[in-house]
Amino acid sequence: MSGAIQFKGIRQGLLVTIPPDDEWAKVIADLATRIDQQAAFFKGASVALDVDKRAVRRHELANLLTILQKRDVNLISVLSTSATTQGAARKLGLATELVEPPATQSHIPDTSRFVETNSEAPSLKSDVHGTEGVLIRRTLRSGQSVQNNGHVVILGDVNAGSEIVAGGDVVVWGKLRGVVHAGAYGDETCVVCALDLQPTQLRIASLISVSPPSKKRRKHPERAYVEDGVIKAEPWTD
Repeated sequence: MSGAIQFKGIRQGLLVTIPPDDEWAKVIADLATRIDQQAAFFKGASVALDVDKRAVRRHELANLLTILQKRDVNLISVLSTSATTQGAARKLGLATELVEPPATQSHIPDTSRFVETNSEAPSLKSDVHGTEGVLIRRTLRSGQSVQNNGHVVILGDVNAGSEIVAGGDVVVWGKLRGVVHAGAYGDETCVVCALDLQPTQLRIASLISVSPPSKKRRKHPERAYVEDGVIKAEPWTD
């Protein structure tokens, strides 16, 4: 049975794990389709590819490199227990293990349209372990976009015409009026929370919801989540 390509945010960028038994051509076609569906999110991303024990030959990896380069995706390493795959990766100048990124490296392109994010975090000791994300202390104005592999937290408003795309949850400590996409890699357990939740468009994984026309309503914190294949909203109390 075919599996699904899995995406996970890591310090180096994205870890892409491919199904072990599918045909290579099918896997690459599926990967290209996923990237094309979220082109803005993947643009400029650094990717580590985990193929497990699969034997991938040099020309197959070279073809994948070309496909990714055309989509402005940077393949930085190929992880495999296969000697054939490891040898092919080295011949193409690819690492065969995860390496620490330079301090200035970021999967977010440096353009004026984007609010820059940096997934680098200081090493802190804690009894409670969290997950990676980005905190932005400002209001997002029309035309601005935040894209992050992990969670996104905004301390401010998200105005109409702005956009948030997150691999994890989205939390807005303010008004949410723009376009928001949580669980961008297909995770339906992700949530969107805001003090005033009235987005132009709200997506969780592949599900889409549009706010109804504005009416008199009591403004209160809300949490949007997926239940039984439908996006629902409830008071945000925790």
